[in-house]
Amino acid sequence: MENQQEALLDTAITVSEEAGKAVMDIYSRGNIETTYKNGDSPLTLADMASHNIIVEQLKKKTPDIPVLSEESENVSYDVRKSWKTFWLVDPLDGTKEFINQNGEFTVNVALIDSGKAVLGVVHAPEPRTTYYASAEKGAFKKVYTDDEKASEIHVADYHEKRLIIVASKSHGSNMLESFKKNVGDAEFTSMGSSLKLCLVAEGKAHLYPRLGPTMEWDTAAAQCIVESAGGTVTDLRKQTLNYNKPNLLNPFFMVSGKPPFPWWEHIENI
Repeated sequence: MENQQEALLDTAITVSEEAGKAVMDIYSRGNIETTYKNGDSPLTLADMASHNIIVEQLKKKTPDIPVLSEESENVSYDVRKSWKTFWLVDPLDGTKEFINQNGEFTVNVALIDSGKAVLGVVHAPEPRTTYYASAEKGAFKKVYTDDEKASEIHVADYHEKRLIIVASKSHGSNMLESFKKNVGDAEFTSMGSSLKLCLVAEGKAHLYPRLGPTMEWDTAAAQCIVESAGGTVTDLRKQTLNYNKPNLLNPFFMVSGKPPFPWWEHIENI
């Protein structure tokens, strides 16, 4: 199983990086033509280019594993409930950041097995960086320098320095502002896309409170990376996020290092 998972991880890294090149081709040309789906969710040429590459390559390389992408046609739970193992893909996470051209967008590919994210890849095309992990291998970060050597990453202990909290750049809420006030003394930073979870995974932040809506494809790959780096991704009842639910909407959640900052003490009265 270990060799099989390693091969699947290599496949996920390869297709993520290939999709990232297509995203950057559109990004560099400034071709940010935007339409909207479901009323207010932006969709660009890059979303679809990345989706097409990933789905085509995964179906070619792993024909027995179904693929569910954010940009796929709707797949009913009656069909999905029979999927023990499947790929879960966000071809362009942080579309608003892509449109704003601030570089904080990612390509996310996860393998789900029995409701758990068992391997994940978060590829940031600009600057070219890949976070990847598996339950068996651990969590790693590869920055595309000349040697392209990957380094193992680990979450941080919040006791060792001032608490650092990362929050969404494009999605705030009154609940989040109340939580920040309750926590009090902390350093706050913002980031787009699943890079927020990766900051916790590599120990650059201790906590990421997500007190707003997300979908399963937004979190699966990065959750695997956080957990493989020693952290946790839980709902507000301290239950680990699971996947392939009848409704693909995530509950509000907290991403924590090790040991987890006691966020539950600051959220009960919100």
